[in-house]
Amino acid sequence: MIEIHSMPLLPILCGLTGICLVALYKIISHPLFCIPGPFLARFTRLWLFWEALISRFPFTNVKLHEKYAPNEYSIDDPASAKIIYGSGKGFIKSPWYEASGSPLSLVPGLFFERDPTLHAGIRRKVASGYTMTSLVQMETFVDDCSVILHQRFSEFADSGTTIDLCRWMQCYAFDVIGNITVGERFGFLEQGEDVQSVMASIDEFTKYAVRVGIYAQWHKIIFPLYMRFKKLPGLINVRMFAHSKLENRYAKLLSGDPKADESGPADFITKLIRVQAADPSKINKDEIASACTTNIGAGSDTTSISLSAVFFFLYTYPDTLGRLRNEINERIDQGLLSDPVKYGESTRMPYLQAVIKEALRLHPATGLILGRVVPKGGQNLAGQYFPEGTIVGINSWVAHHNTDIFGSDVDVFRPERWLEESEIVRKRESYFMTFGMGSRMCIGKNISLMEMSKAIPQILRNFDLVPENGTPSWELDNVWFVKPRHFRCRIQKYNRNQTV
Repeated sequence: MIEIHSMPLLPILCGLTGICLVALYKIISHPLFCIPGPFLARFTRLWLFWEALISRFPFTNVKLHEKYAPNEYSIDDPASAKIIYGSGKGFIKSPWYEASGSPLSLVPGLFFERDPTLHAGIRRKVASGYTMTSLVQMETFVDDCSVILHQRFSEFADSGTTIDLCRWMQCYAFDVIGNITVGERFGFLEQGEDVQSVMASIDEFTKYAVRVGIYAQWHKIIFPLYMRFKKLPGLINVRMFAHSKLENRYAKLLSGDPKADESGPADFITKLIRVQAADPSKINKDEIASACTTNIGAGSDTTSISLSAVFFFLYTYPDTLGRLRNEINERIDQGLLSDPVKYGESTRMPYLQAVIKEALRLHPATGLILGRVVPKGGQNLAGQYFPEGTIVGINSWVAHHNTDIFGSDVDVFRPERWLEESEIVRKRESYFMTFGMGSRMCIGKNISLMEMSKAIPQILRNFDLVPENGTPSWELDNVWFVKPRHFRCRIQKYNRNQTV
């Protein structure tokens, strides 16, 4: 016979009760106890980790604000936005961002560097590549890709091929940013597929950064193991691509030919090399390589997502498509629209710009809170005191659904909201967060806007996109970016005399 000795239950129950009481006391006595939210989130960050894992956070976040009102750690308040993201306010980026960089790297990065002083120094070093003057000079790199995209769409129209527009918008955006950065395309547009697994590798690493960032203290331990066993060839290929172009440029400069860096328009890497040549103390070779790698790695998703969103909403709202087409045709008739479309021409098309802004409002590319750490002394935000060290922030998906700012029809794609009286529009623009806010606003914002402003009228003047099964549909992959996939449509050549 087997003898079973049972442990006394009373000490176990007393211990468990004590643990529960201590946890309950900590929750009730916490200064933020009055803030509503998911029950599990009061105890552990596993709730947030789970939301990131199942890729539903943007939509969950919007629903929580609808349920609990605008006073949470995730805040929906325009006045608070100016404090949280304002320059000199002392709110530094949360530790979550650290997981987007390599803990082994000695070169800080624009996105994941949390120290405001270091970030400002990095930004100054590369700022010359993002000025409006630089944008105008880089326009020819965009045009090169527009020509190839036109050729591919013409082939699809002739063959009656159905395509995934989201994939082709990313192919376009990737080749554009490669051309702008190092003067050479990856070849996505020619091949129409994920060259060297770059897209897949970036997507995989983004999942890592989002999920591990929730437990950022483990990043230094997990990252080396992740990179060793995960094997992301695309990230290595992007790095090697940028480094090889950098070495080629240096070789030309060292060749002694005074015109070695002056053939044709200057790309991003050439501009930075010229800065270094003029004053080596301003930027070094490793920093140039890091800036170029970041450009290529991060410069396609926002643009491709936004382009996909524009076309998705236009074909969901045919009256809006018709009005935009009328503006395009009028400009063509007046001789005010070149082929390919020039950026300066597109910025003078008010309805086009309203369409772009409305798509960016209704479907911002990023879907997580832009977390910041409350500085020493704490801060009152949206009527609630937050002690120092608390992480607070605003999600652009939540902000852009604020009915007090954007109107009661926030779920409707209505570009006209950006053409209303100036005071109302200024109020909306002050809470427009697609590219972030303040000193940490996306430095590549203007490049993305230039690509979109040129590509949309260029495509619509030549082609019609016929959604599969008659109605636009897509799937959304929500990690850091709210990334659409499988927007399937057939390309037709556009006849302006047809009825939209």
